[in-house]
Amino acid sequence: MRARPGGDPLCVSEYENLNMTTAALLTARAAPELAHAPPDDLPAWLRLAHARGLRPAALRALLGAFGGPQAVLAQSFAALAGVAGEDAAKAVLAPPPDSRADFDERVQRTVDWASEAGNHVVTLADAAYPQALLTMPDPPPLLYVKGRLDLLQARAVAIVGSRSATPQGIEDARRFARALSDAGLAVVSGLALGIDAAAHRGALQGAASTLAVIGTGADLVYPSQHHALAHEIAEGGAIVSEWPLGTPARSENFPQRNRLIAGLVGGVLIVEAAMRSGSLITARLANEMGRDVFAIPGSIHAPLARGCHRMIKQGAKLVETPEDVLEEFGMIPAAPPPTAKAPRKRTGVTATEERSCGNEAPPPATVSWARARATPPQATANATPDEDRVLAALGHSPATLEILASRTDLTGSTLQGLLLRLELKGRIESLP
Repeated sequence: MRARPGGDPLCVSEYENLNMTTAALLTARAAPELAHAPPDDLPAWLRLAHARGLRPAALRALLGAFGGPQAVLAQSFAALAGVAGEDAAKAVLAPPPDSRADFDERVQRTVDWASEAGNHVVTLADAAYPQALLTMPDPPPLLYVKGRLDLLQARAVAIVGSRSATPQGIEDARRFARALSDAGLAVVSGLALGIDAAAHRGALQGAASTLAVIGTGADLVYPSQHHALAHEIAEGGAIVSEWPLGTPARSENFPQRNRLIAGLVGGVLIVEAAMRSGSLITARLANEMGRDVFAIPGSIHAPLARGCHRMIKQGAKLVETPEDVLEEFGMIPAAPPPTAKAPRKRTGVTATEERSCGNEAPPPATVSWARARATPPQATANATPDEDRVLAALGHSPATLEILASRTDLTGSTLQGLLLRLELKGRIESLP
């Protein structure tokens, strides 16, 4: 997973020689902060960017050969086919799939959206276009961005994982995202439930913030329960989409969304993933683009650790701390000067582990709880909702009573009673 295969990126000279035929684009290249203004040839960009059957790589070749999108649309079939093939030529010259009135409405809707504060339409010809995507063979020609344009050029790492994450996975995603953001890396994820949401929240608490790459139009939020989170990201980070405004969530859009996540970053960290998961698609795409792939290991009994273990077997770097990721980015901070030891906050390790770390005053003894063995089906059927809640919070790794209380919001006496019942049933066992 560490190989860096060569690609066929648009070289700097080709990029700079794209024909900027409009005053708006010339202004955008001279002043990147103005690149959010809708370009004068936006209709031509929209027609080509969303033309059926026109692949991004083919459009990129046509733009490199003829200049701006209006110049491409003005070419003959033979000229277009000579550069990108007959299928691409047919796609360029075909009328828009919607009626003329519908297409005009789409253009006006896009202009109105881009005119709102914080909204941007960024094309391949804009200086604000992410340089990282230009190393891809098929970068999207058009991006809809809601939020900070400067984050498109930031050094970034993706944190992805299961939508049905365990409490431990969510804690890990948030902790790693906060640490990596504080170190100066923007954190990229997909705004999905579980690991993605935890990564965004952790990064928003850090210094470098976060980018959410979505599989819908930039004017929609999916899943709907992430409206508040999406608002936070748009305020302090950025939301990025390559889909036209109004595009609903479709299953076929998300693998392409994953490709964009992989293209924007220097590495991808998988926190939890099943064997068949979109996170593994992101990891594979990242590897094909020459990005680094990292994975956090887990219990051999945990289904959501199997995807991570598979990636590690295939060459992904096993990471245990954020510093393991920062080391690959060449961003390990200098060791701070020795100072008097401050009291350590509890982090969920057992009392024995904390004493082994060299604390001068060991913390009070506590008890960890862990699943003892596989649960027979009849035991699951007989479990109460509160017992299932505790088991879900426990996961497959030991946890202290304090951690379980924070994960379940149960009172101490109630939680202790449930743990005792589960232990008597043979569902869990206490550890010293």
